[in-house]
Amino acid sequence: MTTDQILIIAVLLMTMGIFIWGRWRHDLIAMGSLLVCVFAGLVPGSEAFAGFGHPAVITVGCVLVLSHGLQITGAVDVLARRVLPSSAGPTLSILALCVLAAVLSGFMNNVGALALLMPVAIQMAKKRDLPPGKFLMPLAFASILGGTTTLIGTPPNLIVAGFRAETGSGAFAMFDYLPVGLTLALLGTAFIGLLGWRLVPSRKQQEEGGFDTGTYLSEVRVSRESKIVNKRLYEVEPMLDEIDAQIVGLVRNDLHVTAPNPRYLLREGDILVIEAEPESLSSTLADLDLKLEEDVPPETESEGEEETQSQGRSEKNDKDQEQETGAEKKEKDEKPAVEEVVIQEQVVLPSAMLVGRTATDITLRTRYGINLLAVSRQGRRSIKRLRSTIIRPGDVLLMRGAPQALSAFSSQYGCLPLAAREIHVPKKGQALMATLVMAAAVAAAAFGLLPVAVSFAAGVLAFIAMRIVELRSIYTAIDWTVIVLLGAMLPVAGAIETTGAADLIANLLIENVAQESAIVALTLILAVTMLMTDFMNNAAAAALMCPLALSTAAQLQVNPDSFLMAVAVGASCAFLTPIGHQNNTLILGPGGFRFGDYWRLGLLIELLVIVVGVPMLLWVWPF
Repeated sequence: MTTDQILIIAVLLMTMGIFIWGRWRHDLIAMGSLLVCVFAGLVPGSEAFAGFGHPAVITVGCVLVLSHGLQITGAVDVLARRVLPSSAGPTLSILALCVLAAVLSGFMNNVGALALLMPVAIQMAKKRDLPPGKFLMPLAFASILGGTTTLIGTPPNLIVAGFRAETGSGAFAMFDYLPVGLTLALLGTAFIGLLGWRLVPSRKQQEEGGFDTGTYLSEVRVSRESKIVNKRLYEVEPMLDEIDAQIVGLVRNDLHVTAPNPRYLLREGDILVIEAEPESLSSTLADLDLKLEEDVPPETESEGEEETQSQGRSEKNDKDQEQETGAEKKEKDEKPAVEEVVIQEQVVLPSAMLVGRTATDITLRTRYGINLLAVSRQGRRSIKRLRSTIIRPGDVLLMRGAPQALSAFSSQYGCLPLAAREIHVPKKGQALMATLVMAAAVAAAAFGLLPVAVSFAAGVLAFIAMRIVELRSIYTAIDWTVIVLLGAMLPVAGAIETTGAADLIANLLIENVAQESAIVALTLILAVTMLMTDFMNNAAAAALMCPLALSTAAQLQVNPDSFLMAVAVGASCAFLTPIGHQNNTLILGPGGFRFGDYWRLGLLIELLVIVVGVPMLLWVWPF
């Protein structure tokens, strides 16, 4: 054993130990390991950061942006409403939810797929009077299994493909993972949906750091294209019941109607006052093709109209308008033509200057370019027009505008911005455009028209050009801890191979454990990778195990593809702990789980992966 081999094995063991310890962030650990290798001469200084230009790193970043685009356009929301049953029992509901999660995870980042479906799962559990964990753990595990089916489903698949390309055999293609991954996803999802969910401990949902803002009172306009135009209210109410929304008022011309008669015929131009949960707001808009009444560009409203509306305001209002400084006016004059627009909740404090006034009183649109989309008022309802609704302490305002404008408004009028909520108001047609762009990127990569990284980078540029994703949002959509982790660990994994440490470890495993049996060695690689992934980042586990898998296959003189695929499967399947995969961590709080709650269902799934995965690997990728 050479000095370099001793050093890289020591770095490897130290890195794994700190990963399992869990006190430091994964990206910092990976960067520290890389720098130790550089200082020890195991990685040339000129190649220390070459990993950040690896196609796998670029592809992971692009997939995260594309997943964000599919999320904010409501594309998955539309699919969920059409696929998931609304009134089925728990078994069928969980099974349908798991199937949808597995399918989505094959074509977008599986963490993103889980984030999209978590509110749906919690809502389904509430309707069926079950603990949310009964839906959340099956959902998380199914999304993990779905990620094994395609190249872009999970980062380990991309890393494994990169290692294969370095052997000279070319990278794995988009659907090379499908035969093994689909079999595992189908059997695993069926087991989880039909039987496994019953093994999930019943835990009460932990209280979250924020607070419940209650339902929103929102105004929506019935347009000519709306699905409810020329329908009577009693025909519309069942549609709203499915998404937990209800009509509490109607505005027609200047007539305000409280609790309108169910036989009212809805006409084009009618304004409905709808009560809905924050999570159901976007579903209400998309499902019935409605538009928020106040969600219009501020510049479409003439200044003359605002001046007419502002006549007769109180002296207090005039005084507020006089407070606008020359700097503020200059800032408004220099405002760029195109500006990022966000949706934010703000709670009205008891001492706020806004109390007792309306959006029209303070000329919210003219002064700030902000639209008041909805008001949440706990325990009280109002069917007045939003712009003329008197604001009270404790009201939560759903506002749409530029971040700077929202910040200036909250500071001046005494409102407190709440923690960010994923409340999206998708624009008509963007869900279809986002889906088509994603499908085109997948097709270009699958048919070899473009390299995977180039294909998905082109998809990101298309999202920007079509304004599906704002330019600034690209950098917030990317999980930079994963990018740094991958970029730092790839050179470390290369050092394991170049120093001969991978050959040394492989030889010890083959002689002492596998006893020269290729099948036992393949099973061992799969099991060890899964075990490592349960306690450390899956991308790091894949990067560390690939050199070992290649060395083992070379010494046994068998097909290395089967061993690389075993690493891909093992690094994607972490079900025993809440720290093995981000999806397991995401459900820990909302499901009220404890550290030891995962293994009851997770151990059976990992055994299923080994029992089914090894024969499938031998059949699809024979020695």
